Amino acid sequence: MAGSRRTVDVAELVERARAGEARAVARLISLVENDSPRLREVAAALAPHGGHAQVVGLTGSPGVGKSTSTSVLVTALRAEGKRVGVLAVDPSSPFSGGALLGDRVRMQDHATDDGVFIRSMASRGQLGGLSAAVPQALRVLDAARCDVVLVETVGVGQAEVEIASLADTTIVLLAPGMGDGIQAAKAGILEIADIFVVNKADRDGADQVARDLRYMQSLGGRHSEAGAWRPPIVKTVAARGEGVDKVVAAIAKHADWMQRHGVLAERRRARAASEIEAIALGEVRQRFASVHGSAALDAAAARVVAGETDPYTAAGELVEAL
Repeated sequence: MAGSRRTVDVAELVERARAGEARAVARLISLVENDSPRLREVAAALAPHGGHAQVVGLTGSPGVGKSTSTSVLVTALRAEGKRVGVLAVDPSSPFSGGALLGDRVRMQDHATDDGVFIRSMASRGQLGGLSAAVPQALRVLDAARCDVVLVETVGVGQAEVEIASLADTTIVLLAPGMGDGIQAAKAGILEIADIFVVNKADRDGADQVARDLRYMQSLGGRHSEAGAWRPPIVKTVAARGEGVDKVVAAIAKHADWMQRHGVLAERRRARAASEIEAIALGEVRQRFASVHGSAALDAAAARVVAGETDPYTAAGELVEAL
């Protein structure tokens, strides 16, 4: 089995994924997630087939109903005939490093739908609530002809602003009775949200959450600039599917606005730049370790401690030696 994994034909795997074969999609994402030696080859094969899927991020505090909202969004998008991918980024297992929650545990209604691909990915300690492999996994689903890819994050609170750097449209979910009005101000989610969804709107306090959001929007920020997108506030009861059509309409409206104002291309360039930077820094770290090892670093540290040099000079010498 190990031999077959090494000799996998990446080009053929990509073609099978583009034909809608779920196993090929899963295999490609596994190669990405496991940092396979074939990763460069996979990325090169995927490159010509990107730019089609709309990436929608869903974030919010634990308990607001992200998984339920994701599931009903999938249902609504499929009703429109769209092919949907879902990346559910879960907490890592402390033992295996894998996702604690299985691919289809929370969205069993879609398990037999060939037009839906669901994958749980481990966050593996990433503070932003996203796995480092998510950008490439998005490329896999894009190449597999998904019209929309939903990225549901761990739900770790303030650090989840990372989702905004990966998504074309970011949905921030809130719910009454969870102190979300205060949390919104603390986390700065007003700055990352393209759409606000107040879920569990049948509960007391939902109207107050919406009012708090409108008030905070009135205080200024990037959305108050002339011609800027003003995030709509949509109320839903995801458990009953209520209001989901309005969320889908808001997603479509935001996509249209981005196209007309050139924002989509700008966001995707920024996303690619961040990805390239992360890969480049990773390669520098690898080369640094292979060329210098711990001995050279320890020697430089000893010189700094002895007062023979300063940290900036020592670091510059090590980098120049690359």
